[in-house]
Amino acid sequence: MEKWTVEQVRELFARLALAMEDNKELLTKLDAESGDGDLGLTMSMGFQKVTEKISAVTEPDIGKLIAVAGSTMAQAVPSTMGTLMGSALMRGGKALLGKTELELPDIAAMLSAMVEGIMARGKAKPGDKTVLDSLDPAAIALRDAVESGKSFSAGLEAAAAAAVQGLEDTKTMVPQHGRAAYYAEKALGRQDPGATVGMIFVQVLAASSVTKNQ
Repeated sequence: MEKWTVEQVRELFARLALAMEDNKELLTKLDAESGDGDLGLTMSMGFQKVTEKISAVTEPDIGKLIAVAGSTMAQAVPSTMGTLMGSALMRGGKALLGKTELELPDIAAMLSAMVEGIMARGKAKPGDKTVLDSLDPAAIALRDAVESGKSFSAGLEAAAAAAVQGLEDTKTMVPQHGRAAYYAEKALGRQDPGATVGMIFVQVLAASSVTKNQ
């Protein structure tokens, strides 16, 4: 069975930093339509700071390492999304405490815990047109993959596909939180910037899985 080691988790965060940098202009453009327009910079800087921090931490416990990633994110970019992603990662790390390798059920537990962390911190729910609308479908798909016995890469590919569909579905939603809520129906037809971040996050997980199998 495919597994991720602590070093592969560090590589994952480095890939996330690159992906957020590559998508910085897109995230900025989407956020400028209904928010502050700083999401691209926030996520690019946040994941870069996380990568720098955990690369210097000699911690065999993956749960603790991801919790450090979360606290670093929250401190480095104390914006709305920075706080939510920080809370998500801290909750995800807590679900993995004691793990020195990750199998598919562990990643499913992490993603589900991340969703719970965002819901608790942001007082939001799926359907509110937030990051949850890509992360929650991915978490559900990953739990289903585990239950049906899918392989490591197939499970994460299913999660990525669910995240893409979840992002697409945000175009039919009306935002309920933050500055975007002031735009209400004007936001119809637009994909949510936060959900775009969630989709990128899950896509990087899936792409890393394929890489590890090659």
